[in-house]
Amino acid sequence: MAAADPGTGILAADVHTPGQGNLLALAERNGLDNIRVANGDAIILLREMLAPASLSGLRVFFPDPWPKKRHHKRRLIQPEFIELAATRLKPGAPLHCATDWEPYAEQMLEVLSASPAFDNSQPDGGYTPRPDFRPLTKFEGQGLDKGHLVHDLIFRRNDT
Repeated sequence: MAAADPGTGILAADVHTPGQGNLLALAERNGLDNIRVANGDAIILLREMLAPASLSGLRVFFPDPWPKKRHHKRRLIQPEFIELAATRLKPGAPLHCATDWEPYAEQMLEVLSASPAFDNSQPDGGYTPRPDFRPLTKFEGQGLDKGHLVHDLIFRRNDT
């Protein structure tokens, strides 16, 4: 995505250190200078390190689905996270999520649809067809190999 849009700065946050190293190596190999990596929790990054209305978009691709019911509280896409994300996104900025875990996709759709700060980009209020600009991730490939369906959701920060 960074190579396709070199004029856009990409800030990647992840707690998975090998993934960060892989991203930085890919950026260096491809001569990309529009990528920065934050080591750690995206919630802390949003809450403590980014100014309000400072982001032109937010992408959450294949977050841990925490499939066990007792762990659902650990899922990233929760009302509190969506409220925080809304404060950091500029009006009109997209929030794009993707998952191959059906129950998590349903939760994402429910949480995002309930937020007064976001509007679904789909007129029917459902999922978005996979956009061509979203790269195939390793986690997506693993899910597809298992026969999982991938769901994309693109919501836009409204002006309220």
